[in-house]
Amino acid sequence: MSQTAVGPLSGIRIAGVTKRFGPVGAGVTALEQVDLDIGDGEFVAVVGPSGCGKSTLMRLISRLAEPSTGSISVFGETSNLPPPDMGIVFQGHVLLPWRSILDNVLFPADITGRDRNALKPHALELLESVGLKDFAQNFPHELSGGMKQRASIARALLMRPKLLLMDEPFGALDALTREQMRVDLEALWLEHKMTVVFITHSIDEAVLLADRVIVMTPRPGRVETILDIGIPRTRGLHARRHPEFLRRSEEITDIFLSRGVLQRH
Repeated sequence: MSQTAVGPLSGIRIAGVTKRFGPVGAGVTALEQVDLDIGDGEFVAVVGPSGCGKSTLMRLISRLAEPSTGSISVFGETSNLPPPDMGIVFQGHVLLPWRSILDNVLFPADITGRDRNALKPHALELLESVGLKDFAQNFPHELSGGMKQRASIARALLMRPKLLLMDEPFGALDALTREQMRVDLEALWLEHKMTVVFITHSIDEAVLLADRVIVMTPRPGRVETILDIGIPRTRGLHARRHPEFLRRSEEITDIFLSRGVLQRH
């Protein structure tokens, strides 16, 4: 049975949301009866097996798709248009290969008609904050995978969004780069304090990053449980040794074992 998580101040409210693809009775139900409140400025991670509707949930919040039933409000708005104060980071960096890294970060200004010269100092500040200050004039093919993803995060933050949606943003990175990106992302969130919805397959990543972890069932995706994460911030590399990390990671693992998502042997 789905649960409702109430954040300190609702930034996103999801009520009775079901998403079906294809005709009723013959299609696929990706999400079923999801109820969830996410607080303004909260960092929430959504973890679950492949096909459980995690990415679908992100697309619904971003208004890139519409629910079959139920409603979603973002900062009190229920419009079908994408929220104006939103940034998105996908698993792939989606950088334009013919533009420099600085021009890629400034791309949201270009497509929205904003003054790129006015935003250029902010873009350079963001590049510095993600460790790419010296690569502003380089092109994507000259950067490593982790550096490209840092640039995509800087681009998502250019317009100072209130909401940052991240769909498996570290999924294509090696383990060491993922760990550094996790530490860097927490630092950026603590600085900007936007609402973050972080989609991941990784139990460790979810527990180490989030204020709360939303654990999803296999398809059709429902909210299995919601866990408050009491690890003090900043979490850094030492957070893996915190008893709360071990306890919550084991709790989520046990849920997936009971659901047949994971096997002991």
